[in-house]
Amino acid sequence: MIFRTVLTMAALTLQEAARRRVLRSLGALTVVLLALSAWGFSRIDAEFGGLTSGEARLVAAMVLNLVMFGLSLIAALGTAFLAGPTLASDIESGAALAILARPVHRFAVLVGKWLGLIAFGAGFVALAGLAQLLVVRVTVGYWPPQPVTGLALLAAQTVVLLTLGLLLSSVSSPMASGVVAVGLFGATWIAGVVGAFGTALDNEGVARVGTVSRMLLPTDGLWRGAMNAFQDPTVLMQFGPAMQGHPFLSDASLTLTYLAWAVLWVALVLGLTGLVFRRRDL
Repeated sequence: MIFRTVLTMAALTLQEAARRRVLRSLGALTVVLLALSAWGFSRIDAEFGGLTSGEARLVAAMVLNLVMFGLSLIAALGTAFLAGPTLASDIESGAALAILARPVHRFAVLVGKWLGLIAFGAGFVALAGLAQLLVVRVTVGYWPPQPVTGLALLAAQTVVLLTLGLLLSSVSSPMASGVVAVGLFGATWIAGVVGAFGTALDNEGVARVGTVSRMLLPTDGLWRGAMNAFQDPTVLMQFGPAMQGHPFLSDASLTLTYLAWAVLWVALVLGLTGLVFRRRDL
């Protein structure tokens, strides 16, 4: 019974997400980003034809990571404002009361909505990211060393943000939860950049800013792992310490310990959301 409820809610959430206007906005922004990146990559060789092979890989890796960050930002905006109304709107409109009036467990409804959002968000990131990689391949001939790992980490970043959005949606209005989720996403990225500069300058106090922020919200840590997967492994070896702290290059892949923490973080936040939703007065 619970399993059937979860699947039903996941399917209904997918259908609802597909009907929202934010989906068309996401699609339009993604098409614009792909078109602009295709034009930009096609101009690299025309404008900088004298680059060595190492320099060309460096430029391709940095620009690819820059464009992928744009894609992750679009995904963050879209998924945050998809997750925001998921619980808050149902509660405000009375739909949640109509659903839960039946013998349906609240946590099963929550998990179903969560799975539906994940299927939508992760699927969008994977398809849009693959399209971007194909654009880079066609225009400049660059193919990242670990594309599957990079796309999987971008999808995981979306899962983290969707889970956070659901928690915020359970305690605040749809608009407020979306704004806060995107704000935290941006603040964590900035803290990660600051921490990277601290590491490059051998300043332990500044470097700790990035470490703490990545533990509190794993989006930036997953993003840095994705950057490392997308960039040529010889780039940092060729250019050395001068490239450490660069906001669109990463000098280390993610550890299994950090990935385990990201999974645990999602489980803890989803569990907290379930606790809040169970006690919420409908």
